[in-house]
This record gives sequence, C-alpha cells and structure tokens, in this order.
Amino acid sequence: MDVILAFSCNPQEQPLCIPDSILELFELPVLFGSVNRTMVYIILAALVVVAALYFAYRKPRVVPTKFGLAVESMVDFVRNDIALGVIGPGGEKYGPYLLSLFMFILVGNFFGLTPFINFPIGSRMAIPGFLALVTYVIFVFVGFKKQGLAYLGETLWPPGVPVALRPLIGVIELVSIFIVRPFSLAVRLFANLVAGHTMLALLLGSGVYFVWTAANGDISFLKGFVVGPLWFVFGMAIFLLEILVLTLQAYIFTLLSAVYIESSLNPAH
Repeated sequence: MDVILAFSCNPQEQPLCIPDSILELFELPVLFGSVNRTMVYIILAALVVVAALYFAYRKPRVVPTKFGLAVESMVDFVRNDIALGVIGPGGEKYGPYLLSLFMFILVGNFFGLTPFINFPIGSRMAIPGFLALVTYVIFVFVGFKKQGLAYLGETLWPPGVPVALRPLIGVIELVSIFIVRPFSLAVRLFANLVAGHTMLALLLGSGVYFVWTAANGDISFLKGFVVGPLWFVFGMAIFLLEILVLTLQAYIFTLLSAVYIESSLNPAH
C-alpha cells in the first residue's frame, strides 16, 4: 500500500492519499535524516541473508532443524542445479556469488509482501542495475581471462557463420553481449517487481476505498460492501501469485547470471 499512501495522510478523513512529493515514498519519517528507506532495507536484506546462513550452519547436526534443512536445500539447489548444472565443472567457484545473489534478491523481493515494510528493494532501478552490472563485470572479466582477445574477436567475427553474414552477426552479438545483456537483466527484475507491487496496491487499495466510502454513506451499501470485498479477494489471489513471481524472478536473475558466465567460459556452447 505504500505506493499510494502518504505519511501525512489522515485515515479519519481519507483512506488513500497522494503524497505531496514522490520522495515521500522512499523516505523514513523518523530519526534517519538523509538515510532513506531503500538504504535501510538493502542493509536489512543483507543482514537477513547473513543471519540465515549463520544460524543454519553454526552448529552442524546429523539431523538438521527445519530451518537448517530449508537453508541447506536452498544452498544445494544453487550450487548443484545452477552453479554446477549450468556452468559445469569449475562452476562451484561461482557458487558463493550466485547464492548471495539469489538469497539477497529473494529476501529483497519478499520485503514487498512483508507487513510494515511493503517495499521490494528491486523496485528501485538502481538495485537490479547494480546487481546486473556486477554480473556483467564478472562474465566479461571471465571471458577475457579465459580466451584473451579471442573473446572479443570471436564475438565480432563469429566462427561457423557464412563469411558474408559475419559482419552483421558480429555487430548483433557485440550489442547483445555487451549492452543488451546487463540492461535486460536489470529491467526484467525491475519491471516485474514494480508491476506486481502496483497491481497489489491498486486492487487492495480499491477494496479498502469502496468499503470506507460505503461506510461513510458516499456510495451505496451494495456497491461498497459487495464490490469492495470482491476487489479485496481478487487482490489476495494476486498476492498468492505474487509469491510465486517473486521467487521465480530471483531464480531467473541468478540462472541468467550463471548462463552468461558459462557462455564466457565455453563460447562454443
């Protein structure tokens, strides 16, 4: 609901408010000065990831707790199915980065559904943009380290392509690898989070608005207490779908990062 509620809103007079400034959506109203809520939630997401791994592995057990088993399953999934499954032998060295990426994005995504936070940190373009930039630096560095200048040469003059088409395909590959990849990686996460969070806010907010206005006699009882709950039920259905979407977006971002690294290590693939 934070996308349409202002700190200055008086719930006795109006249930939904338009903030005086868009910056109000990203500021914490007390004690933080110039530190906005995005900064605080980034640190909080990182601390949640560190704490989850610490408490899951600090005391190895023959029979792990349910929490430990859940975290271990996540770690095994990223290491075996993404790092080794996509990159292949040697992929385990990228496992810590991919695991950090997956868990940070997952926790940050679920902040959008967390009461009293309701703010997916990936909905600020700077966050997915920075994560995509880190992945970009890694796969470009790996490409040049593994292949040397042949990494760029084979991109501009791809082998196995008819000579007449190589200049065109080379330009397409150059733009795709060095420009489109990081941009599309960031925008995919950003757009999905913004769209889902906005839809939830509109549906749940509309339900609240219809009921509130009917209770104050501004609209008919039938319209307010029938249409309003229907909007709310529909919003809750989208809420459940959003849980799946948020998890998938963390997985897709991590998977594509592994795919890009693998393509730099094994260009023939």
